[in-house]
Amino acid sequence: MPIINNQRAKRERYPAELQSIMSIARAHESRRWLSQWNAISNGPTPLHDLPDLSAQLRLARLSVKDESVRSPLGSFKALGAPVALVRQVLRLHPHFEPTAVLAGRYAGELKGYAVISATDGNHGRGLAAAARDAGCRCVIVLHANVSMEREQAIAAHGAQIVRIAGDYDASVHEAARLAQANGWQVVSDTSYDGYEEIPRDVMQGYGTIAEEVVEQTNGRPGQAGAFTHVFLQGGVGGMAAGLASYFWEYFGEHRPRLLVVEPAQADCLLQSAILGRAAAATGSVDSVMAGLACGQTSPLAWRFLETSVDHFMTIEDEQAVQAMRTLAKGSARDIPIVAGESGTAGLAALAQLRADPALSAQVGLDARSRVLVVSTEGATAPSVYEELVGESADSVLGRQAAWLAAR
Repeated sequence: MPIINNQRAKRERYPAELQSIMSIARAHESRRWLSQWNAISNGPTPLHDLPDLSAQLRLARLSVKDESVRSPLGSFKALGAPVALVRQVLRLHPHFEPTAVLAGRYAGELKGYAVISATDGNHGRGLAAAARDAGCRCVIVLHANVSMEREQAIAAHGAQIVRIAGDYDASVHEAARLAQANGWQVVSDTSYDGYEEIPRDVMQGYGTIAEEVVEQTNGRPGQAGAFTHVFLQGGVGGMAAGLASYFWEYFGEHRPRLLVVEPAQADCLLQSAILGRAAAATGSVDSVMAGLACGQTSPLAWRFLETSVDHFMTIEDEQAVQAMRTLAKGSARDIPIVAGESGTAGLAALAQLRADPALSAQVGLDARSRVLVVSTEGATAPSVYEELVGESADSVLGRQAAWLAAR
């Protein structure tokens, strides 16, 4: 399990340069707009304390933010692409009412508009649902490792599917090519040269998660918060940047210690930390953690992660699967949770760190630590979930309901 301390990490006021790109004010605005969309659940997602697992890992507190119930889409991605689509529509039609875009009020005006994106599943599903409700066309490019189950979930929202033989990064290039050839608009969570505005909007949407955590734990600006450590999933870096920027601006020099986790074979963020620039992964990029199987760091996300993340680390696929089983099992005091393959990366990393005293010391974990992990998705591929966990998501949800009823 490679792990490096980031020597570029800073503990100071949130830089004005970064605040001009992503800010709490803009995150709050995004949250307000999305709150009116009928595909988003009312209220914040649960923040579950797991006292039994916390005791097992010798921690003062362990909490899981459960994004599986964010919307019927099953993941945190419902916060990114939809709000980016709204902001892009507003650039074209400044007189539109933001909360009315996803309500379909302007479907007539948007009928000829088309958006496209590459995806590992969840981002494309969120974009397809938003495009359907707004009334515009959506094209989704899928690479060879995206399951048929995930393809069908995206197509169910009316998106046109384009399949390619390569990996995720190849699908990003193909989406850009098709957009250029057909006059379509790319709505992606990864930036590249000349394309940063929309990825910024996607990342900013994820700030909702951080804002809810702050509210749920009664955080105060500029003071130490409820958690000493926060584990964030890697991928291209968008989700991590969205949350890291919010926590940094809110808590300032008292921000929690931030750790980014990604698959060993898709280590683009760890390599970026080593090289000091947005870099590519060194492995095959083929991981059971489909949402994190990304080979190239988003340069825009890296601008935030380079100075806000304290540690970068990788995990193996089997560690993520074990964490899925741990959360599904629950206990007398720990609610059973349905968490998908990518959703458990933070917990998997935490478990590995606590199994090694030297690594725990390296990242400052001890019996006084209060840790937050984000379960970014539920069983977005139900058959894959059942195969890996040995129990269906519905069965776990049944035990969850019984656990809640017994409280």
